[in-house]
Amino acid sequence: MATDAWQHARAGVVALWRRGRLDQAEMVQADLAQARTELLAAREEGDDATEEALAGVWRLRMQQLVHANPELAPELRRLLDETLTPHLTPEERERVTSIELRATARGHGRVYQAGRDQHITER
Repeated sequence: MATDAWQHARAGVVALWRRGRLDQAEMVQADLAQARTELLAAREEGDDATEEALAGVWRLRMQQLVHANPELAPELRRLLDETLTPHLTPEERERVTSIELRATARGHGRVYQAGRDQHITER
């Protein structure tokens, strides 16, 4: 939210809200502006915790919007793929990779899952 793509990202997110929850679109636009101000301050101070918290809040809001309006999922994916992700640094792109893992263990079975490196030592 702190890159040059800010205007496009904000417009895309607000457009999603207008399609899914028109009554909340103006509030979302104001909330995004406030979140951007907080994000820029957090980055300037090296405050990773605040940056992660802000990202978590918006992930949750977007999940709730798409859960209530599943038809918006393809539009959200396009916004992420075409507008936001291209403006990220390689390190930021690595952090936003989506991984979904599902497993079931029964009886004495064990499940080990990892999205990246995993080291297991058993004796």
